[in-house]
Order: sequence, then C-alpha cells, then structure tokens
Amino acid sequence: MILRTADPFEALLNFQRALDSARSSNWFGTGTTSRGVFPPINVFRQDDDFVFVAEMPGVEKSTIDIQVKNNQVRLRGTKKKVDTSEGMSVHRRERAAGDFDRVLSLPAEIDADKVKAEYKDGLLTVFLPRPESHKPRSVSVD
Repeated sequence: MILRTADPFEALLNFQRALDSARSSNWFGTGTTSRGVFPPINVFRQDDDFVFVAEMPGVEKSTIDIQVKNNQVRLRGTKKKVDTSEGMSVHRRERAAGDFDRVLSLPAEIDADKVKAEYKDGLLTVFLPRPESHKPRSVSVD
C-alpha cells in the first residue's frame, strides 16, 4: 500500500490562485484581471504619461508579450520552473512557475505606437505615453 501525502505548499498555492481568481471576477467590480503566476507590478505617473515596472525574474525575454489597446495593457509570458535534482526533497517552495496573463486598466488612453519596453536584471519597465490629443493643455484667458 502506497500512502501519498498532500503537499501543503501546493495546497496554499492553489488557495492563493482561487482567491486571485475570485478577486478578478466581476463580483468585486472593475479592477486588475490576471491568470497564472503573474508578476507584481507598480504603476507610476510620469508627467502626463504612465510607466509600469514588473518584477520578472526567471522570465526569458523571448516569452514576454505586451499588447496595448485604448487604456489597457496586457502582459503575458512564462516563468521558468526551477528543476530539482532526483532525491532532493523540498523544504520550502514559494517561487511559482508557469504561464501568466495579466491585464491592467489605466485611467487614460495610451498611444500604442509610442510604447517602449526595457528588460534588465529581471525587471520589465514599460513606458506608456498618452496621445497628445488626450493630454491636458492650458488655455489662456483673454
């Protein structure tokens, strides 16, 4: 008879995924939607434009896909799995691996033709300029 024990880390990871899935549903209203082992992202405003920085260690540049439409940015990719040697037991497992797909909604439209991205040392920086026609402009009073 073979007894199998459940991996408590896998159970916690599945629970976190279920919570993330529930949070991204329409139950909580509009917000960030995501699927998979998505990277943490910070979004900044720089003058009238936006910049986001995503932590992506273990993600090969060739797997990163960025799509921009209107006020949404979609980030997809694959985080490599850390292989363990045969006979090695896991003491702690916090690093998740696999495909991710994340959509961010910004409060203004983005000029998709002028978006730039840089990837260095596991950090992805994406520069998201607003179209000139959507930027505020000053009006002089006569």
